[in-house]
Amino acid sequence: MNEEKVGVYVCHCGTNIAKVVDVVDVATWAGEQPNVEVAREYKFMCSSLGQELIEQDIKEKGLTRVVVASCSPHMHEKTFRGACERAGLNPFLFEMANIREHDSWITDDKVAATQKAKSLTNAAIARVVHHQPLEPIPVEINPNTLIVGGGIAGITAALELADAGNHVYLVEREPSIGGHMAQLDKTFPTLDCSACILTPKMVDVGQHANITLLTWSEVEELDGYLGNFTATVRKKARYVNEEVCTGCGICIEKCPAKVLDEVFEVGMGTRKVIYRPFPQAVPKYPVIDKENCIYFLRGKCKACELFCPTEPNSIDFTQKDEILKLQVGNIILATGYDLFDVKRIPQYGYGRLKNVFTSLEFERMVNASGPTDGKIVLRDGKTPPASVAIVHCVGSRDENYHKYCSKICCMYSLKFAHLVHERIPDAEVYNCYIDMRTPGKGYEEFYHRLLEEGTNFIRGKVAEITDAPRIPAEEGKLVVQVEDTLIGRQRRVPVDMVILSPAMEAKPDSKEVSQLFKMGCDFDGFFTERHPKLDPVATMTEGIYIAGACQGPKDVPESVVQGAAAAARVAGLINRGTVMMEPVRANIDQDKCSGCRICNNMCPYNAIVFHEDRHVSEVITALCQGCGTCVAACPSGIITGAHFTNDQVFSEIEGILWDVRPEKVLA
Repeated sequence: MNEEKVGVYVCHCGTNIAKVVDVVDVATWAGEQPNVEVAREYKFMCSSLGQELIEQDIKEKGLTRVVVASCSPHMHEKTFRGACERAGLNPFLFEMANIREHDSWITDDKVAATQKAKSLTNAAIARVVHHQPLEPIPVEINPNTLIVGGGIAGITAALELADAGNHVYLVEREPSIGGHMAQLDKTFPTLDCSACILTPKMVDVGQHANITLLTWSEVEELDGYLGNFTATVRKKARYVNEEVCTGCGICIEKCPAKVLDEVFEVGMGTRKVIYRPFPQAVPKYPVIDKENCIYFLRGKCKACELFCPTEPNSIDFTQKDEILKLQVGNIILATGYDLFDVKRIPQYGYGRLKNVFTSLEFERMVNASGPTDGKIVLRDGKTPPASVAIVHCVGSRDENYHKYCSKICCMYSLKFAHLVHERIPDAEVYNCYIDMRTPGKGYEEFYHRLLEEGTNFIRGKVAEITDAPRIPAEEGKLVVQVEDTLIGRQRRVPVDMVILSPAMEAKPDSKEVSQLFKMGCDFDGFFTERHPKLDPVATMTEGIYIAGACQGPKDVPESVVQGAAAAARVAGLINRGTVMMEPVRANIDQDKCSGCRICNNMCPYNAIVFHEDRHVSEVITALCQGCGTCVAACPSGIITGAHFTNDQVFSEIEGILWDVRPEKVLA
């Protein structure tokens, strides 16, 4: 190891590092360490000139190892590996020390920061001399793509890929694609009819030769790796033969049973037991609600089968779930969001006070195809309200529920105010908000439009909604108790109707979905991206991407953009045909393996197989993601992780403790 020639390069990062760390002192000190051939400091090591400095030293000084002390490896490890490779040095003979996020950004103590920078740099020097050259693993990319979720983000991604000539499997758990956007009346700030702009895309998906649409279906298992995934999909029985059904709707018309529609109409209306979720549904085939079907409950009826005009009959009560195995190269998750359950805030009276509505209930009410034919009425179904209060941030920006801003609530609350003005011109409308957030194109202008329309804005968080009058003017009204922070006093606002604008939140099964697809999700349940700014559609699992509100609160334009971005990333991989995977993988010494199978059970990627005949385990290299779980779990210590060997890790630990006295370590 003494023959290695290490080049050390310490970055100023403008003033990000240099304002706290004495970069010159660190570079000078590093130059005095064993194995270091050259040590330099430079203002921006990631610049083309900084990279050329590394390349030149590799060629002229014969460097065999390189260390860069700068920012996070997540930012520029790939950059500096590329510089090494261009100079003819194996890129895995490079090591990076993070003296920005781990040092200069967390303290103002210049002496301590400089000392820590030396420790981190020394750890990298000690580690890099034990690095071994590694070669990337070539992987063929299956051109098929699986998209999970048929909302606007998933639809956009599917059409982008399909139009480029790639085959897509689009899986949606509901009977129709469209997602929440299909439930909306108009979209802000342009007030386009939501169905008018969504339906053409839905039809395109349903008719596209390159898209296999699997609605009423869910992914149950996933195996494989980038380029070669195998997804197990359960296609639930519709009890309708899609190959024969014409979508005429006679079965729906003749069905004698009705139930409350808790999903699409959010309890505001009813549907038949055999149904399409909404008139523009894609696919057009209905589905039978087995839980409420008279035939499945009592063995009688079959009206749908009796009146079905197709030959052979489209209704098939014997139909079973199908299990499909899909071979795909990449996966895009666009599973969407749910709305916060406003019953969790009992002081707002939802479910107890009859004229308190949620935002989605109001959307269905004002929709022309909704349960009231677009009329804004109270729960009695007849009386229009003379006054309406719209409460922002229900469950958002709240320490007790969700601390984050849901991003869309201000805008759709403004839209509701406009719709009330439009359909009930004489109505008084109150918007109770914490802060008005209108950051998108045309959003601020929409807010000013509402000011001109006469909306009353009250800046303050609503404390309570009651039906307890104090004065005759409050009799028969809902009373919104709110502090108006602009005038500095409490207000009681009597209204006929209250609309609650709940937070967007992650799907309730998001954690299970993240485990199924072997990726991460945050504490709020939203899926975790590789980098929040520079790589917001990729995940830490190669070949799996995210789009839309499953990553965090988003409006329609943002979801469309992210769906297209995820599709572009996948298309790039498909066009390359073969990609090179990181060679950081585990390896089992089979001559010493005891066959205890602990690693098999611990591996989160199912990348370890057990050979019964030889009673040993083996890592399937292409499946392994290099997480190191098996390395840590092996009781015999005979599993090694490439690029994270014991020599490398222990040397790094010893290197970082260079300035600690032995007696302090023992203490």
